[in-house]
Amino acid sequence: MDTDSRAKAQRFAELHREGCFLLPNAWDVGSARILEAAGFPAVATTSAGVAFSLGRPDHDFFAEQPPEDRVDRETALGRVREIAGGIAVPLSADLEDGYGESPETVATTVAKALAAGAAGGNIEDFTGERTRPLYDPQLSVERVRAARETLAAEGEPFVLVGRTDALLVGGTLDEAVRRANAYLEAGADCAFVPGAADAATIGRLVREIDGPLNVVMGLTGNALSLDDLRALGVRRVTVGGSIARAMYRRLLDAARELADRGTFSYAADQLSQTELNDLFRRDRKQGR
Repeated sequence: MDTDSRAKAQRFAELHREGCFLLPNAWDVGSARILEAAGFPAVATTSAGVAFSLGRPDHDFFAEQPPEDRVDRETALGRVREIAGGIAVPLSADLEDGYGESPETVATTVAKALAAGAAGGNIEDFTGERTRPLYDPQLSVERVRAARETLAAEGEPFVLVGRTDALLVGGTLDEAVRRANAYLEAGADCAFVPGAADAATIGRLVREIDGPLNVVMGLTGNALSLDDLRALGVRRVTVGGSIARAMYRRLLDAARELADRGTFSYAADQLSQTELNDLFRRDRKQGR
């Protein structure tokens, strides 16, 4: 890790020590630079957004998504490398399930993410199998522990996030809490429980999880504001693929207008060429 990457990773780790911050999700260098220009202190990737940008579905149950449709590890990490090298703020990588079941595979994935310039990354326990939607608890813990041991050996700062998809696959809140705490004990720096979107659920997670909590907004609800989440005690807020999906909604609306009506009203509120050119000039990114 070079000096610049190490400094970004250290800044990212500091964000998790107190307070609450919003970590928006990008899918390519352009989207990441726009989020950076808006003033966010760090950016994350979204596996959904990356998949959609490649014309592929996001990681789903294998019965609905043949293996050839899934974005492979090298492609995903290539996008991480591009984004990390194209922005001046830290980048956290959505590493899905680590691109394999074994702890050894997860450890390799995390090491590759670090080498690609990521300041952090999450490992989830979703398997893709309907008969076994989550990895066995003990295996899940071993996967997180293997990632932490690899990072410790590297000796570089990296915020490891243990994500449990228990709520997304119909599991109980008790199970989500147990898994999150087990991942923190195994070496995760932050717990992530997607599927929690109401104040009562999030408040209980904050009280019962023994470490910083990440929640995702824009997936299952948007009634709570960042101020609300801060008051509840949430440490980190992400938005998953929701920005990407909003962008594709606009694209689909424009395509339908062109195809069905032959009109061009979609272009009325577009960003100008000059605005985008100014946003994407490298000298502005570097502060020169």
